[in-house]
Amino acid sequence: MTLTTEARVAAVPGRPAARRPDRIRAWATRAPLLPALIFMIVVTQLPFVATLVISFFDWNALYPEDRRFAGLANYGEVLSDPDLRNSVWTTILLTVTVVLVSLLLGLLLALLLDRRFRGRAAVRTMLIAPFLLVPIAAALLWKHVLFNPEYGLFNGILNAIGGEGAAQPDWISEMPLTAVEAALIWQWTPFMMLILLAGLQSRDPQLVEAARMDGASDWQVFVHITLPHLRRYLELGVLLGSIYIVQNFDAVFTITSGGLGTANLPYTIYQTFYQAHENGLASAAGVIVVIGSIILATFALRVVSSLFREEVSR
Repeated sequence: MTLTTEARVAAVPGRPAARRPDRIRAWATRAPLLPALIFMIVVTQLPFVATLVISFFDWNALYPEDRRFAGLANYGEVLSDPDLRNSVWTTILLTVTVVLVSLLLGLLLALLLDRRFRGRAAVRTMLIAPFLLVPIAAALLWKHVLFNPEYGLFNGILNAIGGEGAAQPDWISEMPLTAVEAALIWQWTPFMMLILLAGLQSRDPQLVEAARMDGASDWQVFVHITLPHLRRYLELGVLLGSIYIVQNFDAVFTITSGGLGTANLPYTIYQTFYQAHENGLASAAGVIVVIGSIILATFALRVVSSLFREEVSR
């Protein structure tokens, strides 16, 4: 029995005719995702492309007729302007402080919740609650309920301990950046705790038990077994926390309105766009923030992928 030329081509593995049903099946599988993909492109990518285009123009909204192409001049001004440089430094300081302190507190709380005790589920729920609050609501809570010099909780405690003559500091005016950092640490510590608690509960209990049978103390188990196991989870917490804190706007806007040296880069972009009406300059600063966030997100995705690979290989 002889085969025609077309049949021979279709029978050869790897030829397009042989792969056509697989391609059709693949497209049929992906088709339900196309509306979501199109929606994501329209909502996220097109505005970014528009922002990127505007960043190359000298464009003040108050003088729309004077719009002209400026090339990379806006980026040079962003990198050389003293106020913008100060906001970059404030962003770095705010991010490093909040991420490291919340990571340390989250590790301590995760170690606590990894132990069995009565009421652990209720304690876990209460500790997670700050992270579930709307960021603007959390900032208002700290500004009016805790920091207020007249009726705030902190000064109320000082008054109860020291009497009528006790100091009544104005927390926001005297330590503005610390006030913003405290509010963010309080809200992001539960996030770090959840990541590290997941890491603790994925440890091999037999390995820990074997170490204890060999005479290892709690500190030795923590240093030589727990910390190495948590390295990926610590990296993930640092990267994800950095991505969110770099972009934080609510706490700075609500607690200090960007004053007293607390203006970070997102707040400075807001001032440049909505108050100075410098569309091109604000767009250039926004593009820089997006690029920095993409770099951090790339590292975060690599860490997440390595965690999944480790879990699958077990």
